[in-house]
Amino acid sequence: MPSSTRLTLHSMGFSRWLNRTVGFFVFFILDIVDFLLCFTYRTLDFFFESEWKPCYCCPPPEAKQAAAGGSRGRKMIVSERSGDYSKVVSLTRTKIHLDEISETLYSRPSLLAKLVKCFKKNAVECSDERSSSTKKKRLTVNSTVVEKLPRTPRWSDCHCTFCTSWLSSSSPSLFVNVQQPKDNKAQENVVFIHGFLSSSTFWTETLFPNFSDSAKSNYRFLAVDLLGYGKSPKPNDSLYTLKEHLEMIERSVISQFRLKTFHVVAHSLGCILALALAAKHPGAIKSITLLAPPYYSVPKGVQATKYVMRRMAPKEVWPPMAFAASVASWYEHLSRTVSLVLCKNHHLLEFLTKLLTRNRMRTYLIEGFLCHTHNASWHTLHNIIFGSGSKVEGYLDHVRDNVNCDVAVFHGGRDDLIPVECSYGVKRKVPRARIHIVPDKDHITIVVGRQKEFARELELIWRRSTTT
Repeated sequence: MPSSTRLTLHSMGFSRWLNRTVGFFVFFILDIVDFLLCFTYRTLDFFFESEWKPCYCCPPPEAKQAAAGGSRGRKMIVSERSGDYSKVVSLTRTKIHLDEISETLYSRPSLLAKLVKCFKKNAVECSDERSSSTKKKRLTVNSTVVEKLPRTPRWSDCHCTFCTSWLSSSSPSLFVNVQQPKDNKAQENVVFIHGFLSSSTFWTETLFPNFSDSAKSNYRFLAVDLLGYGKSPKPNDSLYTLKEHLEMIERSVISQFRLKTFHVVAHSLGCILALALAAKHPGAIKSITLLAPPYYSVPKGVQATKYVMRRMAPKEVWPPMAFAASVASWYEHLSRTVSLVLCKNHHLLEFLTKLLTRNRMRTYLIEGFLCHTHNASWHTLHNIIFGSGSKVEGYLDHVRDNVNCDVAVFHGGRDDLIPVECSYGVKRKVPRARIHIVPDKDHITIVVGRQKEFARELELIWRRSTTT
């Protein structure tokens, strides 16, 4: 082996060791900070909202322990734990809901938690051991949503007219930005689904102005703000599950605009929803375009939700994108603090950005990144991106076997958040998919900065889908 190669391998090994060593101490400190913030927010919530707000720091109690505490008029959340999911049944006096929440909401081990567990290991002995014949499923109460929260924003959320505009509607639906021909006679429809911590402006400020006159006269473009983002509803009592997101898209886009067929373009998180839509409406999809799809092929015998979480949020301090993803994924109260500081003051940040750049920088990305609630981002991250780890493979199988449409996948060659291997994984599952790796582009610049080029690429995909 040449000496230069050995030197390179040694340097890479040292970098990984340094990253992990520094990360060990940094994340241990963050474990302590998040632990302290837990008590801080409990106190502040009680002060501002006159009640204690439970969180996901502790495992859910057994149903038999909490059953006696229920009272008339309250909403009790009972979950049946099985595999990667907890099937959650929400019981009220009027209706029953069935949803799925990701195990990663509760199963986020930290070094601090392990130390505390060691001290408590022999403190409490279990009074009834499970027999070998006992089923693995068990009923628990999701203490996080025992009480239905009001529609009004929480004290730590933004109360501006932009973020609360949905409250004025009696029957809230998703905000949809529509661009269509002047004669309202579009021949085809295109649905755009944005990614995590984004909004419809990711499409309307980049692609919509750059489509050709021919495309604007033939296609109706519909860019949606997902539940919890932009101008769409941000309910505090929502778990932001895949089922909720899909139902809102179906109600607000497919049913509202009477779409019989449509193309779909999705970025990052939106790719999961796009594949789920394709699996549910196989005859309506004319083409699927995925940008940086978060598809991780989960090894057999590995819990899918935790595997995906560790791949996307590996608890590393470098690169910066991995560190940001780790903080957002592992620390409920730290991420709420970030949301409190940034999202609640997004108008000020937009003003400062324009002031510092002398109004030369458009702030639509800041709007998309900051106009959401912590409840929406936290649950969407875990219940959709991590929680769908075992589902995406099934969606891809369904697209391969039952959805007769063109599939195109774009990925930035320098994407530090979603590795390029994810797109190649899609290709292995759906052999007819066309993979486009764009060199020197990352998770955002796969569109931003090359919008004209990407608009032409999309038009070519749609024309090809129409002629085949």
